[in-house]
Amino acid sequence: MNRFYFTKLSGAGNDFILFDKKLNPDLQLTPQIIQKLCKRGTGIGADGVLIISDRGGYSFEMNYFNADGSTGSLCANGARCALLYGKESERISSGEVNFLADQLQYSGLVLDDKNVKFFFNPPKRLKYNFKIKAADQLITASFADTGAPHVVIKIKDVLSQPVETHSGKNSADLRSFYNDIEEFPVFELGRQIRYHKDFAPEGTNVNFIDVLDGVIKIRSYERGVEDETLSCGTGSVAAALIAYVNDCLKPPIKLIVKSGNELIVDFKIVNQEVRELSLTGPAEITFKGEFSI
Repeated sequence: MNRFYFTKLSGAGNDFILFDKKLNPDLQLTPQIIQKLCKRGTGIGADGVLIISDRGGYSFEMNYFNADGSTGSLCANGARCALLYGKESERISSGEVNFLADQLQYSGLVLDDKNVKFFFNPPKRLKYNFKIKAADQLITASFADTGAPHVVIKIKDVLSQPVETHSGKNSADLRSFYNDIEEFPVFELGRQIRYHKDFAPEGTNVNFIDVLDGVIKIRSYERGVEDETLSCGTGSVAAALIAYVNDCLKPPIKLIVKSGNELIVDFKIVNQEVRELSLTGPAEITFKGEFSI
């Protein structure tokens, strides 16, 4: 029976099981094992799994797996947790460091014991204010690929109780929109849009936001987890970039995630291009343990 050692980390409530290949050279994880480890109640419980290994010319290499065992997308909160572990494992000391994630180069900075800054590559496929059919209505949405695909929707653009007239159209004088993000049906509507035909076959992550006094409140449904998470880093960055255009917010932009933690998205616009895009927020090691296969 093989014993493996793990570290549990949280990035603003987004939680991960991290395996260090230096401590676990014989580690082989199948999607089925990852699903069991990430299942809350019977496993360790997590939104995903991080595997850290040494790589020449870089501080480390990070591989990320969703809770369902799938991979292929950037996980920004996972990257921030990996950076914190890089310092814990003495792979990095101070200053900005470079590392690999899914064969792409990224950089980051451990600011102190609890705050980590991660630098993104430029976003792709930005699209603003299109319509999507869901929840018996047409909803205004925007989209950004920040290393993972994200739909962003304002809760105040969603009817809480669509009312139809005899002509089949929503009656303007009877419309009731959501105005409290805590009461918003994130799982139900998020799941509908995550599997919407417009985003097939890969699907998309879905973020619901409310902008109040220059601060974004955000709740996120993540594909691969197939549920709402307490925080989503790539989703927070997508929301900030879209709010920069739609709500005239200026960087640095503050977001409050479901966990209650604060994330900061910063960037510059140079010749209508996004530069120096970063995500800063809390990350912490919550516990360490071992399991047997």
